[in-house]
Amino acid sequence: MVVMTAKVSRTKLIAVIAILAVIIIAAVFLLRGGDGTDAAVEADVSTNEGRIAYLSAYGWEVDPQPVETQEVLIPEEMNEVFERYNELQRSQGFDLTRFAGKQVKRYVYSVTNYQNATAPVYATLLISRGDVIGGDITSTAGAGLMHGFSKPESAKSGSGGTAAEPSTPPEEGVASLTEDEVAAIEDTSA
Repeated sequence: MVVMTAKVSRTKLIAVIAILAVIIIAAVFLLRGGDGTDAAVEADVSTNEGRIAYLSAYGWEVDPQPVETQEVLIPEEMNEVFERYNELQRSQGFDLTRFAGKQVKRYVYSVTNYQNATAPVYATLLISRGDVIGGDITSTAGAGLMHGFSKPESAKSGSGGTAAEPSTPPEEGVASLTEDEVAAIEDTSA
């Protein structure tokens, strides 16, 4: 049997422990889904007030009571439409594949400040274990439009208008879905 010893100074030992602590904290942050989206993630979305605050952090004003609250099942095998929806989720730092086969809570709120809207616009939050795991902003007008929580640049310049159709499509690089894709997603969650 061979025994080796090493003499380590107190300063080096403290430095090694500090580096390990930073690595552990970073790993925990990344594994919890710390996607750096912004302060909205800090809202307690287990309450109605927290969900409204979450949406408000993105600049959305919503009616105080959800128009729909339901349990939905994230499909285990994702079809093409759901993959596109998940692309939208990934564009905002979420990933629904981690929740495949699981029940999550879906809250839908009526958006009251979508600029130049001509038909109802809804904000959907998907929540699991007190955390937002996804969601979208959806217009019911015309061909329909769905985008992430961040306001399109065209909507940031003002806050007037009633809930409904966006005046322009989302900017390049922002994932959006068509009316048929939105309907297909809603059918799978019913």
